[in-house]
Amino acid sequence: MTALRPTLSARPRARTVLMPAIALGALLLAGCSATNPITTQKAYSASDGVRVDLASGLTAENLMILAAQKGAPGALLGALTNSGKVADTVTLTPDGATPVTVHVGAGETVLLSPQAARVTEVGITRTSVSIAAVTVPPGAVASVQLVSGIGGEHTVSVPVLDGSLPEYTDLVPTATPTQG
Repeated sequence: MTALRPTLSARPRARTVLMPAIALGALLLAGCSATNPITTQKAYSASDGVRVDLASGLTAENLMILAAQKGAPGALLGALTNSGKVADTVTLTPDGATPVTVHVGAGETVLLSPQAARVTEVGITRTSVSIAAVTVPPGAVASVQLVSGIGGEHTVSVPVLDGSLPEYTDLVPTATPTQG
């Protein structure tokens, strides 16, 4: 008497149905990333200030104004970065300030910071943009006009901060006493 052996014909059939289903599932899941942009590859304001694209490769990064109060002296903080191959000049005019023109060489970053800021990196250029009297109180936004030779004119709303955050305490300008 011969024993009947189970056949394995059900397994190959399951594979032929299962493999296309797995491939279809993988394709559908891959389609999600094709239609949704990767947000970490987008430029964004990573700190307390704002970011502005002035021209191809020329950006203003982390712009903010520091002041103790409305009407007090202030300073524009941030950076101008030129990752392009052509040098440019940018004229910055915060509300209540005299325009300041900054040269930004190709591949260069210029820090906008008060003279009290410590810059330890070699080769970093720093310039000060002072504001005689800030037109709005801390917590509000002030207008800053940026004019680039390549990128044209941009007006942005920039946050005004005071020294309540420890990283800005030593950078808030103070009124200089008048000599009498």
